[in-house]
Amino acid sequence: MKLLFKILGFLFAVLFFISAILQYNDPDTFIWIVIWGFAALFSLAFALNKISFIPLFFSGVMALGGFFYSYPEKFEGFEIGVGDIKNVEEGREAFGLLIIAIVLLIFAGRTFLARKSKI
Repeated sequence: MKLLFKILGFLFAVLFFISAILQYNDPDTFIWIVIWGFAALFSLAFALNKISFIPLFFSGVMALGGFFYSYPEKFEGFEIGVGDIKNVEEGREAFGLLIIAIVLLIFAGRTFLARKSKI
């Protein structure tokens, strides 16, 4: 089980890093590169067992809050050309934050349980 979480940590570090790189053409580039970059760094730190429960947990909670804050008034999917571009962009950003929140909260839970039971 420990190996599985280590692999997941490295996998999500790579995926989040790629997501950060893909933000180069976003209208608000800097903030999203920072968000995805921190998610990548925290995932890498988790895989290397160099981060504690608290930063993972609070980052996950902040990402979850960001999801609810940035969720569009009218969700129109993810595909450009189907709905209003502003709603589509907000929907993409919101669900990106939800992915980050889920991953970091799972990593936080694993860190918490590993510290409690030494698994």
